Amino acid sequence: MPLTRRDIERIERLGYPRDFFAVRGSDGVWRLRNVDGHCVFLDPATGRCRIYPHRPEGCRLYPLVYDAETGSVTVDPECPRAWMISEEQLRRLAPRVIKLVEEIYGAARG
Repeated sequence: MPLTRRDIERIERLGYPRDFFAVRGSDGVWRLRNVDGHCVFLDPATGRCRIYPHRPEGCRLYPLVYDAETGSVTVDPECPRAWMISEEQLRRLAPRVIKLVEEIYGAARG
């Protein structure tokens, strides 16, 4: 999951060092670290996020994702709850997803 500067700062304020929860990709984008095939903040015993109230913006918008091939926002078909997202929710939240993508990838370039 890509991270914004605000996401990183919010999680660091919880007391987590950046190198614990984030990795920087070759594209310059910070992402949540995966451990054993899942997010570092997922509690495998409960299946819950350890920082849920403070989770990154991308996690808040998921399962909506930006499809770079089509240049549009869509629902991740791999999400087990994808069927729960209505067309109205997709239309309403798509601008937030696009803004998030612009923020993350604009920051990585600049």
